[in-house]
Amino acid sequence: MSKVKRIYLFYGFERLWHWTQVFLCLGLVVTGFTIHGTLHLADFKTAWYWHTRFGWALAILLGLEIFWLLTTGQWKNYIPTTQKVKDVAMYYAVGIFRGDPHPYHPHDPYSKLNPLQRLAYLGIQLVLVPLMVITGLLMIYYNKWPNWGIGWRIGPVAILHTIGAFFVLMFVIGHIYLATTGHPWYAHILAMITGWEEIPEDEGELHVV
Repeated sequence: MSKVKRIYLFYGFERLWHWTQVFLCLGLVVTGFTIHGTLHLADFKTAWYWHTRFGWALAILLGLEIFWLLTTGQWKNYIPTTQKVKDVAMYYAVGIFRGDPHPYHPHDPYSKLNPLQRLAYLGIQLVLVPLMVITGLLMIYYNKWPNWGIGWRIGPVAILHTIGAFFVLMFVIGHIYLATTGHPWYAHILAMITGWEEIPEDEGELHVV
């Protein structure tokens, strides 16, 4: 059996923002599908009320997150890399079902994301988040469009927002699933609660500057 070592990966603010973000994203998904009539948990007015407030709360949280990333150097976790990308992709496609060891393990708080996570999270930050924020704000301030010289119809904007919401839902489902692939199954979840994670000592490390 491989020896393991404990490393402190997730800081207090990071864990707080993570779980708050989970709550807000789930709240946005539930109220959003209620607005569309897919779910019937509340009337339209109540769902809209909470959807917009969850949205504003998440926007503020994202602002704090960006500030924290920039001031602590944690933005380095999002630097794309091609090292071990193929290995990690093959692990998630095949190896994980065969019980193969994970080809990547972090070695400090600046290497906590594997190559595929870096690409996925960077894409979310650069594409999905701006899409949801911009389309969300446009719908909130729909009545002001004439004053801003915007002659669009709200339908296409709502469709873009809904498409983005499905991608958010896919990410949440995938994130929950991958969070249960540790050894034991709750290891990654526990790490996001305590900040500490156990990794094999003899696994190769990926150093990204």
